Amino acid sequence: MTFRVGVRELREKLSTFLESNLPIEITRHGRTIGFFIPIPKRPGQAEREALLEAGKRLDEELIRLGLKEDELLEEFKAWRRQQTHAA
Repeated sequence: MTFRVGVRELREKLSTFLESNLPIEITRHGRTIGFFIPIPKRPGQAEREALLEAGKRLDEELIRLGLKEDELLEEFKAWRRQQTHAA
């Protein structure tokens, strides 16, 4: 989804548009002159903490199942190769 905005409105509301996650189509006299494609924002502290917690849970599960990380990685790579060849 792209938000369409004229140059004048873009200038007036630039800070608001820069906070948006949506791409912006910029027009002048009804004709497209460019696009603004925002870069995804870095994860906030809550997202970072959630990822760290997920990592801890994964480590605990690997220990519980008696799996080693490198073994799991090799199995995953083999599975990916198999999926690639099947497609």
